[in-house]
Amino acid sequence: MESSTWGYCDRISVQAGNRIRFMVSCEGAEEYRAEIVRLIHGDENPQGPGFQAEVFDTPITGAYPARSQAIHAGSYVVVEDEGHLDLSDGLTLHAFVMPTTPAKGGQGILTRWSADRSAGYGLFIDDQGRLVVRLGDGSGQLTELRADSALIGWVWYSVAATYDGAGDRVTLYQEPVVNSTNGNYGRVHPVDGSSLVEADASVRPRSADAPFVMAGHAAGSDRGRAVVSGHYNGKIDRPRVYGRALAVDELRVLTRGEEPSADLLMARWDFADGIGSRGIPSDHVTDTSGNRLHGTCVNMPARGMTGCNYTSREENFTHAPEEYGAIHFHDDDLENASWEADFELTIAETMKSDVYAAHVSTADSEDYIPFYVRPRRGTTTANICFLAPVGSYLAYANEHLARDVPVAQSVVAHTPALNMSDLYLWDHIELGLSTYDTHSDGSGVCYSSWLRPIINMRPKYRSFLACNTVWQFPADLCLIHWLNAMGHDYDVVTDEDLDREGVDLIQRYRVVLTGSHPEYYSTKMLNALESYLVGGGRLMYLGGNGFYWIISFHPEKRHLIEVRKAESGSRAWQARPGEYFHSTTGERGGLWRSRGRAPQRLCGVGFTSEGFDHSSYYRRMPDSFDPRVEFIFEGIGNDELIGNFGDVGGGAAGIEIDRYELAFGTPPNALVLASSEGHSDGYPQVVEEIFFNYPGTGGTQNPAVRSDIVYFTTPNGGAVFSVGSIAFTGALHRNDGDNNVSRMTNNVLTRFAQDEPLPAI
Repeated sequence: MESSTWGYCDRISVQAGNRIRFMVSCEGAEEYRAEIVRLIHGDENPQGPGFQAEVFDTPITGAYPARSQAIHAGSYVVVEDEGHLDLSDGLTLHAFVMPTTPAKGGQGILTRWSADRSAGYGLFIDDQGRLVVRLGDGSGQLTELRADSALIGWVWYSVAATYDGAGDRVTLYQEPVVNSTNGNYGRVHPVDGSSLVEADASVRPRSADAPFVMAGHAAGSDRGRAVVSGHYNGKIDRPRVYGRALAVDELRVLTRGEEPSADLLMARWDFADGIGSRGIPSDHVTDTSGNRLHGTCVNMPARGMTGCNYTSREENFTHAPEEYGAIHFHDDDLENASWEADFELTIAETMKSDVYAAHVSTADSEDYIPFYVRPRRGTTTANICFLAPVGSYLAYANEHLARDVPVAQSVVAHTPALNMSDLYLWDHIELGLSTYDTHSDGSGVCYSSWLRPIINMRPKYRSFLACNTVWQFPADLCLIHWLNAMGHDYDVVTDEDLDREGVDLIQRYRVVLTGSHPEYYSTKMLNALESYLVGGGRLMYLGGNGFYWIISFHPEKRHLIEVRKAESGSRAWQARPGEYFHSTTGERGGLWRSRGRAPQRLCGVGFTSEGFDHSSYYRRMPDSFDPRVEFIFEGIGNDELIGNFGDVGGGAAGIEIDRYELAFGTPPNALVLASSEGHSDGYPQVVEEIFFNYPGTGGTQNPAVRSDIVYFTTPNGGAVFSVGSIAFTGALHRNDGDNNVSRMTNNVLTRFAQDEPLPAI
């Protein structure tokens, strides 16, 4: 049996004196070795420099006992009720629910249930998609009562279960709650799902010795932590528990959204409580009954979601919290793998700012767990700063596009070449999803965390997206390798650092370099880069499709980003109506362009096309002969094609490309230095610019399908150089860096890093 070894760290960015912890799971081996390496180049392509890493001597080097650590995916709310909800004489469970996969299998809705002892009580969905109430006495004896009709997916219901201990009767109540906008169907389609059944209860519920759980049920423990199973897919709104059996008339009052008698009201959870102008960035669930039986969300279920009473009059949940009282749970949500740490490292002063990894290995498996060492806050060690786009890495973390998206092969225009890491990821869905994936119920994944192994954020990883070559993190190591080969001193910071510290983080640097695909940007990050340029900073945008989607970092959980895909942009999914706003910040999601901040306004170019069959080259444009940019083309001939080579698709202009466009905010003083040509019809113009479908939008006929290299100056001596192509950095190392892509980039970087003023454009 071959072993498998994976890990993650508790923080992505550290400075001298910081401690970083590493969590490892290893199967099929008795021990593994660990060491810290500095990553230099991440691509094993024999036509390039090959994989390069330097071992850095640290106290963690050595052998460690191997152990397997489980991941328990699936979101839920847990209430540590300390026995207050240990009810045996009478009870009522009520909630509004919208199940999204009712036929998938057994699911808990509201439970205080011990699966191993069959003790307690709960409201469930059974294997046939029917509502069921279950009572257990812990001796193997059960009372179960099922609804007459199965639940329909994406339809709201008022559901309740009551138990009358005095009369030994159990009741199950189910009533569809359909208005014009709250679910998949409107009022013109009568949903036949009403059910009212009663029966004798032969079993009195006994203590489950387990917490109260919403969207699942307790199922033991692992390493001292509670484990929940029977995960529910769907929404829950306004759940409550009574210590008595409500009459049917009282249940109908609840269905109308009104309050019956509060006699023996044990808990009434209001999921909208806490919504404010900055969203609802909290795991806290409020009990408004006065009994203080508050709950905690686990594994980041989606909040700020439309409830059963949603009317569509207001799309921003912060403006109408009373219509956004739902939480959407998924059986594949994952915020934190919650592994125990195997070893930890305190960053020494001798570790220069750079890209590092913990290399963990057995005889037949290995993993590289990346992290960044940044300079101490408020200091720099170089004039040049590489701004690592970890927000974009998180957006794509563990994506399943090749397997789960039916049109993926058509989009990339080639057969995906998969590797063993892809196959392992597909076999281990518990590792969590990317924001390009959909949950098992078809809803989009809007949160992503680095507190888990991220299989595709690794050196050596090759992606089917980038012509089966490097993409994202390993692609950006091409730039790191080039900086070392050219002899440039540099610091490394992350865009999560930028989100936290703002322009103060980068304002001391003469020049900031982006990665190959800084696609996902937060408000704070965008504001910081804009302020940096206004203050005289110099930016080299060395990628494509940058500054495109809006993200937010969770204000308290910095390992977590949120994305809401709205009704524009090249998107793998689209949020449902009323759910375009981020729960963690309260801001509208979607494209920055839709919020008046097209990428052209920042860097002169913006996303225009994507294609994954092959990459092309650039041809110099008339602006490139302006004397003020002569320094950029030193050593490059007037008629020389630029970048008609490269490891990503065979050229420097490709994969995802950006163009100059005055109508979208390109500064009028911007010079178009070079433009690509020869793209195939596998490169269509982006969907946000196509208002009607018509032929001729591909690269062979559409002049908007091109990558533009743009240069302009900004106030106070600043400047921007943009290449508008993901494939660009894949050409830097060709011929050991003696090529025109490398020469142009080096000319700009060398000049930008100097204090001398640039000629104003």
